[in-house]
Amino acid sequence: MANIGRLSTKDAVVFLCDMQEKFRPSIFQFTNIVSNAARVLQASRILGIPPILTEQYPKGLGPTVPELGASDLKAHAKTSFTMMIAEVEKELEALGNPKQAILCGIEAHACIACTTYDLLEKGIEVHIVADAVSSRSQTDRLFALSRLKQSGAYLTTTEAVLLQLVQDAKHPNFKEIQKLLAHPSPDTGLLAFFSAL
Repeated sequence: MANIGRLSTKDAVVFLCDMQEKFRPSIFQFTNIVSNAARVLQASRILGIPPILTEQYPKGLGPTVPELGASDLKAHAKTSFTMMIAEVEKELEALGNPKQAILCGIEAHACIACTTYDLLEKGIEVHIVADAVSSRSQTDRLFALSRLKQSGAYLTTTEAVLLQLVQDAKHPNFKEIQKLLAHPSPDTGLLAFFSAL
């Protein structure tokens, strides 16, 4: 059967890319992007999906912002534009090489793009949470999403990810996930993207 990109809690990992203090003033829709990524992280904890966190040159760009809710996670420091550094590769191996990656963070045309290419080349299915991903420029963001879709990544939203992972209102964790969906995701400027599709 053709691969349709159905998410599963059994074989997924959440990638949280470089949501750091120094980016706060310059990233388009930063507050809403982090808020959506935080909901994905909360859902991953409820559903037992392991998260992986990176920071780009933290000495210069500062720590991960506290509102992501990731202070208990080990942040992998990096200088490369991909999250797929040796330490992350080891972590993936220890997790049994998950087949699906749910990707949130910044910047869409840099670290998100390079990470997506590396994951796809390894045969890992990539689900980019479009309303939890951004760049400094909305142009770079929208063209990056379009380009990554061409490469075979799935574009999705925060709420779509959460609902696909539980799949049924009878799921034992549905009530907890439903609380994360109490308020709809804020508009992060993605409607313009559809004119580019």
